[in-house]
Amino acid sequence: MNRRFVSKSNRVLRKVLNSKENLDILQDFIETFLNIEMKEIRLNSYLESKSNYLPSEENFGIADVRIKLKEQEEMNIGIQFIDGYYAQNKMLLYYAQIHSNQLEYPDNRKMAKTITINLLDFNYLKSQEYLNKIVIPSKRGNPIELYVIELPKFKRNSKKVLNKQEAWMIYLAGEQEEMMIEILKKFDKIRKLNNLLEEYWKNETME
Repeated sequence: MNRRFVSKSNRVLRKVLNSKENLDILQDFIETFLNIEMKEIRLNSYLESKSNYLPSEENFGIADVRIKLKEQEEMNIGIQFIDGYYAQNKMLLYYAQIHSNQLEYPDNRKMAKTITINLLDFNYLKSQEYLNKIVIPSKRGNPIELYVIELPKFKRNSKKVLNKQEAWMIYLAGEQEEMMIEILKKFDKIRKLNNLLEEYWKNETME
């Protein structure tokens, strides 16, 4: 995993990315891995507003956003890093939190489909693919939809970056430093995130 994410990965990235000015980074990441095209994206602030009051085991997640697709369909998207403990429980609890949070917003929104993206710095699923989609049927409406990205399973033999998803994976994994210069030069949203993280660590103090 990219060493800039170390020290409570969710907390660091939540501090860096949860602002209107940086929604373009979240949009680029989500569109890349879900293979969708957005018309609109906005932050859901409920989780962040309660983060100081949640116990550490519940204080997880990088971002919670509401998106609208080109076809006008709306979705809730949550993104989180998961450590090696109780991975399945954390995936399901996070999904439940992101989905049920819709009831807490004051804008009379309709309940929409929820998708979570779960980043793992360890191998968890039997599949050899680094990106997997898990769908769990639900009797209450939309099925539970979880995307799991396992960073150690991403392998690149070529020294050339071919597409944006590969660039994001190389950056997230942080293990191919020789390719970082090309990635940061070519992909502006990844470069913006990298600059934000560098600035964060310059100003961070020990707690």
